[in-house]
Amino acid sequence: MRDFTFSEQLSRSLQKKYKGSLYGKFLHAIEDYQLIKNGDSIMVAMSGGKDSLLMAKLFQEALQYTEMEFTLTFVAMNPGYDEALLQQLQANASRMGIPLIIEEIRIFDVLEREAPEKPCFLCARMRRGALYTLAQNYGCNKLALGHHFDDVIETTMLNVLYAGCFKTMLPKAKSENFEGLELIRPMYLIKEEDILRFMKYHQIEALNCGCKVTRKEVDSKRKAIKNWIRDMKKDHENVDICIFRAAENVNLHNVLGYFSDRNDVRKSFLDDYE
Repeated sequence: MRDFTFSEQLSRSLQKKYKGSLYGKFLHAIEDYQLIKNGDSIMVAMSGGKDSLLMAKLFQEALQYTEMEFTLTFVAMNPGYDEALLQQLQANASRMGIPLIIEEIRIFDVLEREAPEKPCFLCARMRRGALYTLAQNYGCNKLALGHHFDDVIETTMLNVLYAGCFKTMLPKAKSENFEGLELIRPMYLIKEEDILRFMKYHQIEALNCGCKVTRKEVDSKRKAIKNWIRDMKKDHENVDICIFRAAENVNLHNVLGYFSDRNDVRKSFLDDYE
């Protein structure tokens, strides 16, 4: 019997041990939210972190074992990684059988000049803009990001507790600045704990974001929300699911007001009160 390559081992694992928690949920998100159509050209954005590495393998599985017809382009930005991190990124992709393209986008240099103390917000905006540009340059109509279930509920609670609004992270969104380009999040239903189990089981050492602030493990509002949800789950096991479902079950007749930033519609419960 021949030995399986590491890429083949990952594939077998996703089809068996992790089919329910990872691969099945990946396919469910694609179907439930209509994320992919036949003929799509998808740029898979890879940071080298655990989420994007797994997303790449899940896309390869879907392309091989489903009837969907689409093309994949795996792209990572080098925002200014040191040589060790860059080699780790390349080694992980090669070992996992991912044909990775690395584009030099020196974002860290800009952040050190413009926002050395709190770079995360500016970094996120610059990365997103660069990814849209790259997707367009590669002729793709979809840009896939590796946000997962926990990212969704944490974003929801960040908006409730810190911004005073109810707004969540959507499974897909059309770009307003790049015509014909749509952002998709096929990991939308996958829990972070299952991603961590998969990475640990296969002993894959993923990258963090690679910047100096992250290396110092500076605390953040998102980390506080993550810890809060973790503590809440001790008393209410399904609190994470309830937060997620809340965004699906908004009763507009029982809120004080709502608005749409797309068409400037704003409504209060007083508008219909008699």
